[in-house]
Amino acid sequence: MWTAKRLAKAYLDFFKENGHAIIPSASLIPEHDPTVLFTAAGMHPLVPYLLGQQHPEGKRLANNQKCIRTGDIDEVGDQSHLTFFFMLGNWSLGDYFKKKAIEWSYEFLTSKKWLGLNKEKISVTCFAGDKDAPKDEESANVWLSLGISSEKIFFFEKKDNWWGPAGKTGPCGPDTEIFYDTGKKACGKECKPGCNCGKFFEIWNDVFMQYNKTAEGKFEKLKQMNVDTGMGVERTVAMLQGKRNVYETEMFLPLMEKIKQLAREFNEKSAHIIADHIRAVVFVLSEGKGIVPSNIEQGYVLRRLIRRAVRHGRLLGIEGSFCREIAKKVVEIYGDEWPELKKNSVAIFKEIEAEEEKFAKVLGQGVKMFKKIFKKHGKISANDAFLLYQSYGFPLEMTVEMAKEKGLEVDKQAFQKEFEKHQALSRKSTTGKFKSGLADHSEIALRMHTATHLLHAALRKVLGEHVQQKGSNITPERLRFDFSNPEKVSKEQLEEVEKIVNNAIDAKISVQRKEMSLDQAKKKGALAFFDAKYAPEKVSVYTIGDVSKEVCAGPHVKNTGEIGKFKIKKEESVSAGVRRIKAVLE
Repeated sequence: MWTAKRLAKAYLDFFKENGHAIIPSASLIPEHDPTVLFTAAGMHPLVPYLLGQQHPEGKRLANNQKCIRTGDIDEVGDQSHLTFFFMLGNWSLGDYFKKKAIEWSYEFLTSKKWLGLNKEKISVTCFAGDKDAPKDEESANVWLSLGISSEKIFFFEKKDNWWGPAGKTGPCGPDTEIFYDTGKKACGKECKPGCNCGKFFEIWNDVFMQYNKTAEGKFEKLKQMNVDTGMGVERTVAMLQGKRNVYETEMFLPLMEKIKQLAREFNEKSAHIIADHIRAVVFVLSEGKGIVPSNIEQGYVLRRLIRRAVRHGRLLGIEGSFCREIAKKVVEIYGDEWPELKKNSVAIFKEIEAEEEKFAKVLGQGVKMFKKIFKKHGKISANDAFLLYQSYGFPLEMTVEMAKEKGLEVDKQAFQKEFEKHQALSRKSTTGKFKSGLADHSEIALRMHTATHLLHAALRKVLGEHVQQKGSNITPERLRFDFSNPEKVSKEQLEEVEKIVNNAIDAKISVQRKEMSLDQAKKKGALAFFDAKYAPEKVSVYTIGDVSKEVCAGPHVKNTGEIGKFKIKKEESVSAGVRRIKAVLE
């Protein structure tokens, strides 16, 4: 039987045989990409290389990437939507292009040595062309040469067969998607790949980054044309096993069984939501980067996921704290393959329990007040929603969801205005993130990124070598750097750190990049605080004179003189033993 482990191994073995370096999954918390809160696709950590920087492992890469997508949280609970998932991907960084990518996709899917799927059940879609780019006849011709009949090749518009850019500008291009006929009855004469009836299952997507979208809206040909592919593990395994949904596979079954044991009244959708949300929370907390439930950024997402799981637990009649029990099952299922789960399990369970306890106190009061308002008025206004939030800490999402269950709508825009008026918008900080594309944020991101290396080195010099980076985040306005330290950093120490960083900037030191093995990097004194098990065979080491030497994916400025004046604005606690510095460049 095709299990998740077997599928991932086969995929990586196939591409390794075809000259691809297998790289580790990147962190779920992007350290130097200000455009996203979480790693949402395998390509996110590879942006510098898709834009032309040389990857230490070469031009052909493949991996099994941990991903989180928050845009579909409200859809979770159906047959396929997930917050956290694994994405198998392979990339060509200016090497092979459409022909080879499509041929390999088809070989892996249909060869008896690999998945062995029925060739007759495969259909594909290609880009139909528009004023920005021509019809993708090249991809269609490759499919024809492989034996896919013209009746099974469909051409769709940009909204269906075009990827990117991630923002307003940046790399993008047509894609060709591969669909497998599940055998379900067609919903009608017009049923075809892309239909939501369940007959056609999207099993693979080959993205061809041929263009760069400019700020003026023009699509220019890229000098380096890349291939970016993806195959979702959970959904593919469910299809291969003939299951109705992902929750019936070994990736979720132990979680579902535990939820059934705890529930007094079982509801499939609520059980799905609990399993998905707690799994996502466990993986984020396992990163050990100081991200905890809060009212901002990644912490806000964690808080929302835990609280939504708790509420659906109540709908199942589960009394008292239960999230820890589900979290334990997540660690049991995935702990051997992803050792960071076992390593950080104590902290994971502690944070989940603490947030569940906090919410339990407000949940009962909020639900009681919601029912009282509804009984009195027969509706829930924006002012009512704000009252529930302000007085009871009841999240807007909960109010919206409960109202929806009663066939009502809450005016979110009116709520938002009320929220901002009282300066209580919990996600306000995220609006400061870059809205532009991958290429647009390069200048400020590069300057801030290099500044974090100087800051890291300065902190170790002033506070001691126990200091280790625990995470960082960049917005247009500031950089944020989390580091290990048992106590508050004094004003004098912060001034000394600031001075060291600015001295390095004033010295206009050249930033050098070299490729080597992780062992070589460590022997040369490069800092590298991550599990060696997940390190690629070659890494990039960035050296800034005798000030800093770190293993890092990049990119950076070429000279520290480009950074600007460094100013620390705030130093605070994040969690036990982890401090945070917020700084700006002037």
